[in-house]
Amino acid sequence: MGLAASTKRYETVDALRGLAMVWMTVFHFCFDLSHFGLWPQNFRVDPFWTTQRTLIVSLFLFCAGLGQAIAWHQGQGWLRFGRRWIQIVGCALLVSAGSFVMFPQSYIYFGVLHGMAVMLVVARCTAGWGRWLWLGGLLAMALPPLAHHGLGGLADAAPWFNGRAVNWLGLVSRKPFTEDYVPVFPWLGVLWWGLAAGQWLVTQKPTWMQRPVPLVFSPLAALGRWSLSYYMLHQPVLIGLVMAFVWVSGKAA
Repeated sequence: MGLAASTKRYETVDALRGLAMVWMTVFHFCFDLSHFGLWPQNFRVDPFWTTQRTLIVSLFLFCAGLGQAIAWHQGQGWLRFGRRWIQIVGCALLVSAGSFVMFPQSYIYFGVLHGMAVMLVVARCTAGWGRWLWLGGLLAMALPPLAHHGLGGLADAAPWFNGRAVNWLGLVSRKPFTEDYVPVFPWLGVLWWGLAAGQWLVTQKPTWMQRPVPLVFSPLAALGRWSLSYYMLHQPVLIGLVMAFVWVSGKAA
């Protein structure tokens, strides 16, 4: 397989990833306004916000699965995968450190990047499952409620599932107090479905993802190509802008 084939971008996937970034930015900007008292909202229980968060994380992880399908199809080796994985792990640690400074009581210890670091390794090791990924994804999404209702309240019978040592699995009876929580289950199911869909598309409908996006969506595709860098920078910038506004408006008052 030639170099051009191994490095070809799939603009449709990039644009979808960029859409997730824009949606996430709007969500986080609203969260920051609420955090600084400019627009009080309940992001923990209000369905308007919790549903949006679920959809944003789902789109982000589904795109991650599509990306792994493309990488598998292009024959990318473990070395290239490992370089990107180390970047994700490093960024996850930075998120934990930064959130600890801002939210010491609810800092992020297993958010979306932490979850991705684990789930991408699982996806890489299971990419050869083919159609079984659809069933695996369904079971992964069903496992948390099944653990509580179908298995006699597994998490309640074993409280250590709620402890930080293993609550990253997602088999908890109560959600931990943290600013972002993306456990392996049920979210691995979304990534697996993205992987399964991507494998089907690259073999059965390759032109669907390879065709250039319309010009109006090209900024989204460009943003999607730099999603990790953007993810790490957007909140510090947004928080800085909101803090500056609060400071200036306070001075003006």
